[in-house]
Formats: sequence, structure tokens, C-alpha cells
Amino acid sequence: MKLLTLNCHSWQEENQLDKLSCLAEVIKKEKYDVIALQEVSQKIDTPYVHDYIRSDNYAWLLAKELGKQGEDYQLVWDLSHIGYEVYEEGIAVLTKHPIIEEHSFFVSQTSNIDYWKTRRIVGATIEYEKELLTFYSCHLGWWDDEEEPFKQQVDTLLAHVHKDNPFFLLGDFNNDAHRRNEGYDYLLSQGLYDTYTLSNKKDSGITVKGNIAGWDDNERALRLDLILSSHAYHVYSSKIVFNNINSPVISDHFGVEIHLNLPLYGWHLK
Repeated sequence: MKLLTLNCHSWQEENQLDKLSCLAEVIKKEKYDVIALQEVSQKIDTPYVHDYIRSDNYAWLLAKELGKQGEDYQLVWDLSHIGYEVYEEGIAVLTKHPIIEEHSFFVSQTSNIDYWKTRRIVGATIEYEKELLTFYSCHLGWWDDEEEPFKQQVDTLLAHVHKDNPFFLLGDFNNDAHRRNEGYDYLLSQGLYDTYTLSNKKDSGITVKGNIAGWDDNERALRLDLILSSHAYHVYSSKIVFNNINSPVISDHFGVEIHLNLPLYGWHLK
């Protein structure tokens, strides 16, 4: 199985449509089983095309482009908050496999979509080789945020996850994995496994270089984007993509791709 997570910074990029096409080309080539996207936006005044998804929804356009290329991906998207006063910013999961159940819930203390710190998680439980697996796209806050502390968001997230079957948390956790006794260590203390650590083959793992929105004074190389799992899988490789080494840069974050061995015996679909 191959997984991808990317904070796509949608509609904040120059040459955005070209970068969306680049993402679609890589997805077609790599044929990811599940993709988690964060900062997936749409204009607040664009016409609806499906339920609450509008015609310029970044993930919907991506799925549409993939469909044109013969790649069929199902989409789960939901709104987190209003960004820059003109965008409905959300998160998404795309998958090639049958979706058994969709998930959507807030992990922030507030559910006011007009507040930019409001955080929602979306997920999809899929059937893969006669097993049920659940994947959550995550975009969390900062460790030391007094209004929306990271620890509380993680506790809420783990209270909601589908523990009846193996699960994965993919996304932008806004906590540098190199900093001890903060968000990354707290995640691992909850029994989660970092697939980067488990991987037989890995690179630097760096997903952000320099200052970006939310890390305005940063001058370091950060590992903010992670793929965490409920079980210690055999991970063949963990690779940073969209970093101008493995495919062009298309966002202010690089993406994370992993290749792992599934299924995990003992969790068979009933």
C-alpha cells in the first residue's frame, strides 16, 4: 500500500492550476491508495456542485482531473474554518478503494467556522484486501497555543478514532518532530507509531524549510508532516516528495509518501 500526505496550501500558490496538474501527474504515476490533504480550500461564493463542495474546491478539481486521466478516486472533504475572509478551508481524503464509512469531527474546543483556529478532522474507513482500515487527514494547532492547546486536540482526536480496526493519522501536526517533550513526543506517548521511524529506507523527513504561515520566524528545517499508525507495520520506505528532489515544489510544505506492507494479520473483515 502507498500513502501520501500533503498540506497543499491551495489557492495561496502562484501558478496554482499548474501545480494542481503536477500533483495529479504524480498521483497517476505513483497510484497512491490513500491521499490525505490539508488546507483544501474553495471560495465562499462559488456555486455548489455536490452537497457542500463548490466548483473550485481544490480536492474536487484534483479528483476530476484524475478522472480525466483514468484514475478513479473517491473524495471525502469537510470545512474547518473560513480563511482570509474569502475561502472555506477544509481537509480531505482521497482513495482508490471502496469507502465503507466517512468520518468528520471537530478537535478544537470551538466549532465556530469563522475562527481560523477551528480544527476539523475528516476520515475514511476503506476495505482493502478484505480488511477494514481507517485513514484520517489531520491539521492540528501548536503545542503552546493558550487558546487551542495541541494536547487537548490530540486527546479529542484519539477519543474519536475508529479503534475497532487499524488506523492511520496523516497530515500537518504543526509540531516539529525534532523538539523533545512537546507535540511529537506526546503523540508517540499515546501508543502511536511514526512510520518514518519504522521505515527500512528513509531520507531527512524534512517537510518545511524556513518561514511559512504559522511559522513566521522560523529559520530551521522542520518535520511537521507525519504519517502515524496504530500498529507497527513493516514500512518499506518513507520519502519526502514535492521538494524539488522528488517532483517539483507545489506548496509551502513538502509531501510525505510511504510504501508499507498490508494487511496486518488478525484484523480481517468480518
